[in-house]
Amino acid sequence: MSRTRRRFRGSLVATAVAAATALVLAACSSGDSGSGGDATKGSASDPVKIGVVGSDGDQWKVFTDLAEKQGIHVKLVDFSDYQQPNPATSSGELDLNQFQHILFLADYNNNSDGGLVPIGSTAIYPLALYSKQYKSVDEIPAGSQIAIPNDGTNQARALGVLASAGLVTLKDGTQSLSAAPADVDTSKSKVKVTSVAANQTARSLQDKSVAGAVVNNDYIKDTGLEPTDAIAQDDPSSDAAKPYINIWATRAKDKDNPVYAKLVKLAQTAEVEDALKKNSGGTAVIVHETPANLQKYLTDVEGQLKQG
Repeated sequence: MSRTRRRFRGSLVATAVAAATALVLAACSSGDSGSGGDATKGSASDPVKIGVVGSDGDQWKVFTDLAEKQGIHVKLVDFSDYQQPNPATSSGELDLNQFQHILFLADYNNNSDGGLVPIGSTAIYPLALYSKQYKSVDEIPAGSQIAIPNDGTNQARALGVLASAGLVTLKDGTQSLSAAPADVDTSKSKVKVTSVAANQTARSLQDKSVAGAVVNNDYIKDTGLEPTDAIAQDDPSSDAAKPYINIWATRAKDKDNPVYAKLVKLAQTAEVEDALKKNSGGTAVIVHETPANLQKYLTDVEGQLKQG
């Protein structure tokens, strides 16, 4: 779900086209607190643009249908990797995005002065190790290559997965939220680590020289495997998993936008969450946190990253 610029797919997935009545639109845009309220936002002429990675997820069709019934028109903008949605949101090209966890956003804000904030939570997805050659961690031979995502936050989390599985040992004093391959004590580790783009980790499993790969949830389908095929993963129910809560994010000035808040509420309905869990292969752990708590977690993580 935290950084090599690539072109995004470019196709806007328009999902709500029916015209809403003036009364419904007024209800959606009322209560403007001065924080990004817009009388036309969510109308057919000015839909809410949401950046995602994988618009074909089961939950998005359910979500956009619910939004349409509420008179809110949505366009999903689909990206092929994690690097583009945040800059597009900061610049105003997107209104919201929903693809990342808190740690990814903290890293982005610290490195770009992006000024984005979370306004709602979705779920924690375990980050897992997959292999097409071996059925358990114990079977992986010493000296094997393991591919991990090369973006800073997913890289750190992946190293944590490998450390918990006994495949790598991190040097004393390593900060878990910012661990990098240079922090691996190679003399004490069973495997070697190779960093590749997050959207290439799944494809790396086709290479016989790669014993396994840590693959983000968005790309599991690309492996030809199922989430249940994971041979190691982190624990999404632990307190240490809070930085990995997936979130809805927008610009700070728009954090109180009533239309965006309504969309987050719709995304947290049972219909959408059931579809999300189905799309994750049953691995998603649903999280309901207040925007205030999420923003506090973000501030805390940003501070930890700055301390290094």
